[in-house]
Amino acid sequence: MNVTIKSVHFDADDLTKELLEEKLHKIDFAADKIVDMDFTLTREKDRQFELEAKMHFRWGKRGVVKTKSFDLSQGIHELIEKVDLKVRKEVEKVQEHKP
Repeated sequence: MNVTIKSVHFDADDLTKELLEEKLHKIDFAADKIVDMDFTLTREKDRQFELEAKMHFRWGKRGVVKTKSFDLSQGIHELIEKVDLKVRKEVEKVQEHKP
C-alpha cells in the first residue's frame, strides 16, 4: 500500500505524519487490498482543518472520506475511524461476492 500525505496552507511536521502512519496500523488487515492511500490535510482560513483520505482498492473501487476539525490530532483520529469503516465495508462486499 502506497501512502502519500500532502499538507495545504501549512507544513505538516514529522510528528503529524508519524501520528497518521501510526493510526494506519488499524487497517493493517486490509493493507494487501489497498493499492494507494492519499491523505490531504488542509488548513482553512478559519483555522479549521479539513482532512481527506482517498483510497484505491485492488479491484478498481475508489473511496473518499472527509472530516473537519479545529484540532489536527483529533481530526486525524476521526478520519482514520472513517477510513476503517469504509475499508471494512468494501472488504466485506468483495468477500460476499466471492464464489
